[in-house]
This record gives sequence, C-alpha cells and structure tokens, in this order.
Amino acid sequence: MAHHHHHSNNSHSGKILVTIFLNIGITAAQVVGGIWSGSLALLSDALHNFTDVVSLIISYVASLFVAKDASVERTFGYKRAEILAAFINASTLIVIAAILIKEAIERFFSPQDIESDLVIILSIVAILGNGFSVLLLKSDSKRNMNTKSAYLHLLTDMLASVAVLIGGLLMKYFAVFWIDSVLTLAIAIYLVIVSIDLLKQSYRVLMLFTPKEINVEDIANYIRQLKGISDLHHIHVWQLNEDEIHLEAHCRFKEDIKISEFDKILIEIEDILHEKYNINHVNIQPEIYRKDPKDIIVQD
Repeated sequence: MAHHHHHSNNSHSGKILVTIFLNIGITAAQVVGGIWSGSLALLSDALHNFTDVVSLIISYVASLFVAKDASVERTFGYKRAEILAAFINASTLIVIAAILIKEAIERFFSPQDIESDLVIILSIVAILGNGFSVLLLKSDSKRNMNTKSAYLHLLTDMLASVAVLIGGLLMKYFAVFWIDSVLTLAIAIYLVIVSIDLLKQSYRVLMLFTPKEINVEDIANYIRQLKGISDLHHIHVWQLNEDEIHLEAHCRFKEDIKISEFDKILIEIEDILHEKYNINHVNIQPEIYRKDPKDIIVQD
C-alpha cells in the first residue's frame, strides 16, 4: 500500500467553535429585538441564525470525530465524518432556501410594518458578527467540504442580514417595503445553486464514485505499458475524504516473478499513480495464472 499521506490541519475546528458562540449571541439579540419591535423579519432572521448554530455544531462535532484514531472496529476511523456533515448541511441549506422563498413571496404580497430603527441596528450587528465568521472560515472552506458547508451557512446569513439592513433603510427613508422580499428571493436562489453543487460533491464521495478528474481506463492503459505487466483489471477508485484517494486492482504479470521484484514494480506504480492522478493509497493484488474476469471494471 502506498504511503503518500496528506493529513489535514484540524485547526479549523477551533475557528468553527468561535463562530458557534458568535451566532448564539446574534440569535439571542435578534429574538429579543424581534419580540421588542414586533418584527417578523427579525424573528425569521433569528430562525435562520439558529439553524446556522445547529449546522455549525454538526460541523464542529464532525471535525472532532475526524481526529479520532482508527480501531479494529473502525479501521478507517471517522474520516468520512466531515463529508457526512457537509451532506447534511447542504441538505438543510436547500430546505432553508425553500423557506426563504416562501417567506419572500408572502411578504411581497403583504408587506409588514416594522420598527425600522431596531431592525437597522440589529442587522448591522448580525452583518459584523457573521462577516467576521465568514472571514475566519474563508481560507479553510476552499479545501474542506465540511468547513465550506459551515461557511456557506454563514455567508448566506450575512447576505440575508444585508438584505434586512437595506430593507430597513429603504422602509425608514423611502417607505419601499417590497425590496426586502426581492433581496431575500435573490439570496435564496443563490443559496440553492451553491448548495446543490456542495450536495453533489459530498454525495459522490459518500457513494464511492470515482473522482471526476480520474479516468480509470487511462490508468489501466498506462500501467499496462510498464515492463513485465500484462494488464491491470478489477479496478476500484474512490475518495475516502478530501485528503485521500484510494485505488485497488488486480495486476497480471507476464512472468512468475519474485516478491522482491514485485515490490520494486509496486513502488513504481505507486509513484506514477500519486504523481499523475494524486492517488495516495494503492493496494495491488498480483496474479499470473488466476482465472478471474479480466475486465477493467468488475461488479463484485
């Protein structure tokens, strides 16, 4: 098995914890403010923030589980925890988007009078809090699906708060009540687009699909050209998490070689697969006379 390991830095779990406490504070302030001002807009924004808190807790717990050691009961440990969290959070983002769309349409046809001053103040607080959280997670979100799902929740909530602020200002100074609905609808549509993309990514990993950038037939043809190898077949390629891509296959040799010779060829195969395809875990079953299907893909 190859030894090309890339362990991710789990420092992002600490950043997620900071965002959890920030969002608990924002949610509490919006609940109090919404009740005080009679603003349904603020209370609905508080609901969105609360769902963010739940999603962030899921992301945080998943990031802690990933660090747990493997065992005889769990030979891969909890390396899939963050992918599962990303899938759950992407699903909830789509549900939240649907709720936002429903609210936006209802609010468009029946605009609500609200205490605009309090809405403006609390939306600024939410923008600052969520804005800080977004900046905190931005770099990690580019290389980690779990953090990306948390980042998208926070970014959407920040944009929703911007919509509430713009709506509050326009209601206060121009009595334009429909703008809040239009902005909310735009945010919800954007949220659906990014969430579906994240949902598809995490679904592919959970279903053990071959990573999009890897062509299995190319791998088989490339390895077949190496000295002493007849063919590579019965291939499985899957992504365990965002750091690890695994390959297992049967390799038929032209001659009955020694184990020491096989080891040298195996090292060559591992290096090729890592350099060309970023595959960092390789498991090859050598064979010469074995009578089994020689197709590249074999349904087990």
